[in-house]
Amino acid sequence: MPLDQTPVPAQPSADSGPDSGPDSGAGLTPEGPEGPGGPGAASEDTGPEDTGPEDNSPLSAGTSAESGEAWNVRQPGPWTHRDLAANGARFHIAELGSGPLVLLVHGWPEYWWAWRHQLTALAEAGYRAVALDLRGIGGSDRTPRGYDPGNLALDITGVIRSLGERRAHLVGHASGGTLAWVAAVMRPSVIQSLTVVSAAHPRDLRRALLTDRRQFAAFDHVLGFQRPWIPERRLVADDAELVGRYLTSWTGPNGLDEGALHAYRQAIQIPSTAHCSIEPYRWLLRSMARPDGIQFARRMKKPITAPTLHVQGAADPVLLSHTALGGGEYVAAPYRWRLLPGVGHFPHEEAPEEFTAELLDWIGRHKE
Repeated sequence: MPLDQTPVPAQPSADSGPDSGPDSGAGLTPEGPEGPGGPGAASEDTGPEDTGPEDNSPLSAGTSAESGEAWNVRQPGPWTHRDLAANGARFHIAELGSGPLVLLVHGWPEYWWAWRHQLTALAEAGYRAVALDLRGIGGSDRTPRGYDPGNLALDITGVIRSLGERRAHLVGHASGGTLAWVAAVMRPSVIQSLTVVSAAHPRDLRRALLTDRRQFAAFDHVLGFQRPWIPERRLVADDAELVGRYLTSWTGPNGLDEGALHAYRQAIQIPSTAHCSIEPYRWLLRSMARPDGIQFARRMKKPITAPTLHVQGAADPVLLSHTALGGGEYVAAPYRWRLLPGVGHFPHEEAPEEFTAELLDWIGRHKE
């Protein structure tokens, strides 16, 4: 049964209490013996399947609380919208172009539309560009479980297989960048090249949160997410005004345009999105002293064999540049660090031409 995705203030799930959410996941494996989808759930190797509606599907339509105008997560453009099955859930993608696959994974509080600039540029350069909505966000399924990093990484590699591809150039921003690191460890044969944006290696982030007061303070929003119920209500209140403030304060001098701010504020108001989208952050902090979190950190010692481009905004107030620096320690392949002056937490949106040029150069060097 499709979800009603009309953006209205959602009542947070009762499962968002201190002992709720996906915290029971162990390390790099999906939750439970049969994964979050339960008995008969599709595995990571699910074949190509197109199960979704075309553009302007009412499943993703809504109304702006401020203007009353129609809004749709499946925004029109040169790309094609469709749904596919992977790892026991349904995922929405926007797709453009043909050629080697480049899979783009957004961070918080964005959704697939964050990659609109790169979708067109990659397609024009001869690539098959696909922007994914992560589990619980945008047009993808909102499942009750499955928000630990191991399972979310299997979502990503499962989508690659469901697209009919053996390998892909993987690009991830912020929380999506964290998952890109994890996917490269879990399924190295699937990742042709890796581009990580505004995301430290998971072991570096863990170390910083435990020892660096500056980085811990920069993650104050993540600390606020640990409370039950209240964060979800605050995120959707007043037409998601808090999300708009986060986005504005996390950018450099260029900022985000009004259209982008409006889109992300609308997307967080789709019922259950506020809850699902912060569950990975709850796992991040709550698992630090638990066996599953410790096991995850140990497994992330495994060297990454994919050529890796690591992009960081020098003015990023969320993920501090000295926290991100050093990811090359975990890469047993070509590694390039790029620090962009005057750029905040969203390089792909704040400096799209500069970022896209770096991305195209990197994946062009590692086509084979």
